[in-house]
Amino acid sequence: MNNRYMAAGLFLAGLLSACSLSGSKPLSIAFNADSTAIVFRHIDQAGLLQLKQAAPADSVLANLIAVLQTPSESDTTVMEEPVTGQFELTDSTIIFKPSKPFVRNRDYLVITHLNSKFGDAGQIISGQLSPQVKPLQQLLSR
Repeated sequence: MNNRYMAAGLFLAGLLSACSLSGSKPLSIAFNADSTAIVFRHIDQAGLLQLKQAAPADSVLANLIAVLQTPSESDTTVMEEPVTGQFELTDSTIIFKPSKPFVRNRDYLVITHLNSKFGDAGQIISGQLSPQVKPLQQLLSR
């Protein structure tokens, strides 16, 4: 049982390290044109390749990406809760399609470990590395 968790942890660590070598553009998280899905662009190619080879990719992506419906200033009656849905991998993007449509005038918090890293070369040299990988967070308003 412990070997199973250790193997999963090693896979996730390898995936995170591959995703941490992001190219020149930062990860882009945004609604698509008609706000029916969330699109992740500028994903590190090595990390994207590992995701495509993972089986089943949906469960791995569910561990790397969380989408939460959150209260907003205009509507505080909304409870923070996870948004369920499916992931689709393309050659250069990941697309999250929710089970229920995104609601107009609602805020959605996206938390992901895609392209996350412990630190950059300057932080390594100066000894200012974080002991944990910091997730990226993006607030999207529909």
